[in-house]
Amino acid sequence: MQGGTPTRESLLHLVERSITGEKLVAELERVFGVRGVPRVLRCDNGPEMISEALQRFCGDRVGITYIPPGTPWNNGYIESFNRRLRAECLNRNHWTSLLEARVVIGDFKTDHNLRHWHSALGYRTPAEYAAACTHTRHPVDCGIN
Repeated sequence: MQGGTPTRESLLHLVERSITGEKLVAELERVFGVRGVPRVLRCDNGPEMISEALQRFCGDRVGITYIPPGTPWNNGYIESFNRRLRAECLNRNHWTSLLEARVVIGDFKTDHNLRHWHSALGYRTPAEYAAACTHTRHPVDCGIN
């Protein structure tokens, strides 16, 4: 596949009671340091996504596109991932600590990246697709998931 096909990897590791723009920026800095800076972040309209902190962080180096409010179908594969996360992980567990939640959700996301294939990626896992990408600055969907 060419150009702008997102890898569908779950790259952000934000498991918090509340996510601020500053926490999001810190996590994006980590991901950008490992994977490079994308051309565009595609976001919903959550408070952390429309925050001044994210706007300042992206500045002129990263474009931001927002899906129209009330149109989750415009972010279909993130919504699909979130539905799967709820059904297979969140609804099946009761955590006694934030650390425990981070570990279990982290394991789910690792499984998603390494074992869950996608027809849109040529029936490859997100990690396999990302490894085969010839482009280096693909759009990254910025969903908290």
